[in-house]
Amino acid sequence: MAYIGELISIGVAFSWTATALLSEFGSKRLGNLTLNVLRMGLALLFSLVLFGVVTGNPLPAGVPAEACGWMLLSGLVGYVIGDYCLFQCYILIGSRFGQLFMTLAPLSAALMAWIMLGQQMKPMSIVAMLVTLFGIGISVLGRGNHHMVSLKLPLNGVLFAIGAAMCQGIGLVLSKIGMDHYDVAAMAKAGVSEWLIPFSANFYRCIAGIIGFTILLYFRDGIGHLREAMHDRKGLSVAIATTIFGPFVGVGFSLMAVQYTAAGIASTLMAMTPIIILLPSYWLFHEKITWKAVLGAFISVIGVSMFFFGGE
Repeated sequence: MAYIGELISIGVAFSWTATALLSEFGSKRLGNLTLNVLRMGLALLFSLVLFGVVTGNPLPAGVPAEACGWMLLSGLVGYVIGDYCLFQCYILIGSRFGQLFMTLAPLSAALMAWIMLGQQMKPMSIVAMLVTLFGIGISVLGRGNHHMVSLKLPLNGVLFAIGAAMCQGIGLVLSKIGMDHYDVAAMAKAGVSEWLIPFSANFYRCIAGIIGFTILLYFRDGIGHLREAMHDRKGLSVAIATTIFGPFVGVGFSLMAVQYTAAGIASTLMAMTPIIILLPSYWLFHEKITWKAVLGAFISVIGVSMFFFGGE
């Protein structure tokens, strides 16, 4: 099927819109680390069920050790570091602005793919990045009292958002490298279909995620917060929904997308979330939508789209 990777990437953009809105609410209710430990645990549970139903074996089979290593590294970068930064920025600046900064992820993915995979960056990629930054600037910068330009958002929230975008792009490329080490023929003999490879890859990413987040939670907040969260029905419901749209369906299909198209293209189309999220954030959180916010989001996504049309 033509453009299957691109179509999957667009679907992921809608999935990430849902998980961004849910994650903002869940992070404020349960805490960043507690929510992420629950997400990783639930994602592992869903993966075990998926493999058990489809293959009869709850654990992914036929995975080379080298692939496991790359996926664990991807989970450390993309989940532990990236999602920690992302959820922290949701608390500080909200999911709408957090997703706007995630349009920086294609640059990170393109740079990492250039370094690790030899995928060339054309001059249009630089132009695309400048356009994306211009769009972000329109949305988050304004005239200050003592300066021509000032940041309308907390600086620490912006730094967390930039860190999240960089880690997402790098983690996506590390995942592609890991999946390139899968032996499709060997997995077929083990009863694992090719379409399950991204979910197998994400299984190992989640292992790195739950280990990393549990360690962080233990030393920073204590396990008591997790025990309290287990008795919060509303919080658990949000955690389950966030897991379905995020590390299970969303990430699983994002990894599937990079099987069928280049990492920069996949990351580009997934970056439409800042536009999709505008109306839901207004309805759910009553965030004021200004013409500058809409214009900035559209310009940012136009900049990201330039990776697809001329940057790859």
